[in-house]
Amino acid sequence: MTVALAKREEDEAMRERKCIVTGEVSDEAHLIRFVVGPDGDVVPDLAAKLPGRGMWVTAERAVLERAVAKNHFSKAAKTNVKAAPGLPDLVERLIVRRMLDDLGMARRSGGLECGFDNVSRALDSAKPPAVLIEAADGKADGRRKLRNLALARGLTPALIDSLGCEELSVALGRENVIHAALKSGQLAERLIFEAGRLSGFRSVAKGAGSTPAHEGLE
Repeated sequence: MTVALAKREEDEAMRERKCIVTGEVSDEAHLIRFVVGPDGDVVPDLAAKLPGRGMWVTAERAVLERAVAKNHFSKAAKTNVKAAPGLPDLVERLIVRRMLDDLGMARRSGGLECGFDNVSRALDSAKPPAVLIEAADGKADGRRKLRNLALARGLTPALIDSLGCEELSVALGRENVIHAALKSGQLAERLIFEAGRLSGFRSVAKGAGSTPAHEGLE
């Protein structure tokens, strides 16, 4: 890859957009793009690849609810468009689907460990995981033990704890998945990215030692 191409990709990744509701300018990572479909419906474009003029909204349920209730999409599009009341729920489901698909890919590629013992061994390996995945409805004790194990080894993996045990179990094809760990790489980066957006749509009961995915363990 040439230096010019690498710089262009970096610039594209760091682009900033203005939320049509709050007016605040943020990195694209903190917003969700929407477009107007052929029938005049507002369509979520999580991958930011659909054709048409994009309308960006902060990745938070409350902000998106305001966008729907206050007709911000029609104002931004400068024409009447239809934004369904269930749009926030749809966006949450789409984010979760993307995360579960990536977890499934990680399992099939061999880059993911499941279970407390396997995660513990991974943290003690020569190439420790970049991401710890904890079921939101799992017990705090196991999470605390893995956190302390990581800290004892000077590790600061990102923590994703916005998905439930049932969701993780379905994605990974196993029963009662509470703990998992993922190696560094593109899949890990994508999961961290989507977990950051999902946090704006889900209230997660934080257990002891829990930290957001983008911050890591400290």
